[in-house]
Amino acid sequence: MAQDWDKRTKLVHAGARRSQYGEVAEAIFLTQGFVYPSAEAAEARFLETGADEFIYARYGNPTVAVFEERIAAIEGTEDAFATASGMAAVSGALTSMLRSGDHVVSSRALFGSCLYILEEVLARYGVQVDFVDGTDLDQWRAAIRPDTRAVFFETVSNPTLEVVDLRGIAEIAHAVGATVVVDNVFATPIFSRAVELGADVVIYSATKHIDGQGRALGGVICGTREFIRGTVEPYMKHTGGALSPFNAWIMLNGLTTMDLRVRAQAASAQAIAEALQGDPRLARVIFPGLPDHPQHTVAKVQMGGFGTVLALDIAAGKEAAFRFLNALKIAVISNNLGDARSIVTHPATTTHQRLPDDQKLELGISPGLVRLSVGLEATTDLVADLRSALDAV
Repeated sequence: MAQDWDKRTKLVHAGARRSQYGEVAEAIFLTQGFVYPSAEAAEARFLETGADEFIYARYGNPTVAVFEERIAAIEGTEDAFATASGMAAVSGALTSMLRSGDHVVSSRALFGSCLYILEEVLARYGVQVDFVDGTDLDQWRAAIRPDTRAVFFETVSNPTLEVVDLRGIAEIAHAVGATVVVDNVFATPIFSRAVELGADVVIYSATKHIDGQGRALGGVICGTREFIRGTVEPYMKHTGGALSPFNAWIMLNGLTTMDLRVRAQAASAQAIAEALQGDPRLARVIFPGLPDHPQHTVAKVQMGGFGTVLALDIAAGKEAAFRFLNALKIAVISNNLGDARSIVTHPATTTHQRLPDDQKLELGISPGLVRLSVGLEATTDLVADLRSALDAV
């Protein structure tokens, strides 16, 4: 049975549906609508849509449905809803379930756009959000109330790579009936144990490791069938955040090689972190796979692998960090991650630029911090490139 397959097999075959032509590769159904054989059939479909019936591409599409079924199979959830981007997934999951007067507790170490959703959008509509240090279970216990509706956090924070104790927080949240919503991008679907450890809703930016080639935007919300079809789908289909069928096809092709890519990238990230640790030009090398990482043990239990991203804190600050970035020959300066190409980012001036300086420092985003997403290049070449760039510091 398909549910008994290894994750790598599911990445290739789960959810497959073929047309009457029996194609090998998934078909792209580039259509905005669907034809009904009769007026009575149209009426019946609008009353109750069958498992393999579609009305409008904003509501669902055969290519998108394969992607949803496949990602749900590898994540271990009952269902999934594909979205136009990772942020559409974060916004859609939270906004669809929350109402004015609801209470949410969130880790404060978040990607800048996630902070915007929580601080600006949800607050604007009367949702109360309290922020805590995601690694401190006592702060979660103090902040979560009997009426808390949901908790939200990145299982591994962007960009400082704090690993949040998913099992510990889930136990605290579930004790009051709160829904555990996690952004699991840095853990990746390959190393994810989110559902097993207590997550109710798991969110991915498919733009990252799932595509893995820097080609297209996409996102996905994974959860129970009741939550996905009863809460998320009505909101998303009326607000328009659906995934393009063409992008879904790209993501399906990305899934087939994701296990191989992510494991190779994670092994390279580990080797790079070990090679650069102790370099006097670096104040810190931050990587969950290093034994001195504060949550190394949690990461080992929670993920198995340690991810594809590390952070380098250039000791001499922003100007030295810029010299380092500009001297790199292989890694490119951009703000994506999970790509086949190695990518470097200066969070303080890009992804987290809008945060006040004191908040950046509180989160550990120093002027010298550089985030490195490790690609598929030879590890030896990447280490040499990074060391050469450090010489420019």
